[in-house]
Amino acid sequence: MSQTISVASRGSVRATFVAAYSAVTLAQITNALPGALSGTFAVEFHTSGAGLTWIAGMFLMGIVVFELSWGLLGDMFGRKKLLYVGAAVSIVGSVMAAMAPTTDMMIVAQAIGGIGAGILFPISLSMIAAITPDHRARAKVIATWAGFLSLGAVISPMLAGFTAQFFTVPGGAPGAPNAFSGWRAAYLVAAAVAVLVLIIAVKAKDSAAAEGRKMDLPGQVTLALGLIAVLYATVTAVDAGFGSAQVIASYIAGGILLLAFVVIESRTAQPLIHLSLFKNSSYSITGIVAVTGMFAFLAICFSTSVAVSGLALAETWKIGVLFVFIQGPAFAFIPVVGWLIHHVAPRWVLTAGFALMAVSGFWLSTFALGTPETFGGTPWTTFIPPLLLLGIGFALTVGSVTAVAINTVPVQQIGMASATTNLLRDLGFALGPVIGSAIAFGIGATVFAGPLAGILGVAGLPADAVAGLVHVPPLGFLSGWDGVVAQFSGQAAASGAPAQAVDGMVKALVAAKPHIQGVAGTSLGQGFQTVYLSAGIAATLSAILTLFISARSSAPTADAIAETTEANEEAAVID
Repeated sequence: MSQTISVASRGSVRATFVAAYSAVTLAQITNALPGALSGTFAVEFHTSGAGLTWIAGMFLMGIVVFELSWGLLGDMFGRKKLLYVGAAVSIVGSVMAAMAPTTDMMIVAQAIGGIGAGILFPISLSMIAAITPDHRARAKVIATWAGFLSLGAVISPMLAGFTAQFFTVPGGAPGAPNAFSGWRAAYLVAAAVAVLVLIIAVKAKDSAAAEGRKMDLPGQVTLALGLIAVLYATVTAVDAGFGSAQVIASYIAGGILLLAFVVIESRTAQPLIHLSLFKNSSYSITGIVAVTGMFAFLAICFSTSVAVSGLALAETWKIGVLFVFIQGPAFAFIPVVGWLIHHVAPRWVLTAGFALMAVSGFWLSTFALGTPETFGGTPWTTFIPPLLLLGIGFALTVGSVTAVAINTVPVQQIGMASATTNLLRDLGFALGPVIGSAIAFGIGATVFAGPLAGILGVAGLPADAVAGLVHVPPLGFLSGWDGVVAQFSGQAAASGAPAQAVDGMVKALVAAKPHIQGVAGTSLGQGFQTVYLSAGIAATLSAILTLFISARSSAPTADAIAETTEANEEAAVID
């Protein structure tokens, strides 16, 4: 795994460290913001379930699909250049998010921001690894880098809550849209931090390791397009259903592309992923739990944001506090987790972490969701204990996954093993909100249809009007009421109904609004209860699977950790 790393003589070592630590903090701030603001986006943009899922998942997709290539490009063309690119792209994405007037624009902004963060994660790590040749010193530097990454995860929800609370300018009339939504200031702060990273990076040292490196373009293209097709199909199914022709066609296309990726990787001389890794049963298990365990974590995070903010209508600052309990342990427990990984077999740390996440998911699934606290709903503070368990479990698992992976394979494969595990872990992160949305909104729509038909029938609407409205998902009645009414009246008029009859139906519909929205909220609440339950099951299965990892997987040495980083600087490490 030897590789010649060239480091420019010009530049400041201190500036390199400051730029790298600032860059990874920035990347994690922008990464965590959508999760903390999902419920706010539902209210702000009156978005559909699929739209909300795209906002939450698109950022992670931007990271995952190019995960294994950004570090390689930095090796080939210089990491400092890639740091410039990542910071510049982050500025564009953050400014677009701050100015986004619609769901579509926010989705585009998240895609751009995800690409920027996907560059900054591996490049910031490889820059500091390149100027720290001593293995023991490098291990400390990596731990510090991880600390700043965790710090970004703590800052993000606090920033979202603070800006939403103190910078929001309400509209001029009751019920009018905000003149300025304070959460937008959080993205402007992120853009300002990205500008600072660019300024600091000017004085940083450059480095590269181009010798023997070659881009696996066919592998990258088929992997990226295959993942995008599968994720697109899953998100589209949130509104269209899994039986939709568009969804089925996307799954088929994604499956074909991913199969092509496997064929390409098995034949190319310098593959993105060595498929032989998965012949090792212990490594295969680690890869599976990297996906299922991190799916459980992000599914719970996404559900909490929507259930507490979007359904229970809690203020954004309360969501920020809850996310501090989720993300805070990853930062606060850095010394503890480091000690455990070095003194206890990492697989046991992994098992304990997934078990805590499972308890959190099962506990949260017992909460009554969908009713605002002021109307007797579950108090937001009730979420703190189970979410703290989730945060502790995440702190124990997110680093241990890689530690276990590199100790289940021969030393010459630890670099690729680490990179592949990072990809699988981040895929799990991306699947959390995507699959969670499909479950929650699908079950919510099914549960909602019957009671809605009854309410509309009692309100006196004719059968054909009821048949049209029962297909509107519950989120539509909650975050897009005006649009639903406008579409309904327009369709009724277009079908030839007299104006007087249309007005009567609209009045009946508006009169039933409180009842309809109450049932819509509780229906979606049942959907998110199921997501919590599914996350608990996924975490439980992950904990059980880790028991079958070979006992020879022991604590990694400092040299092994350093070798992992040096051999695989292109790995996008995201906590």
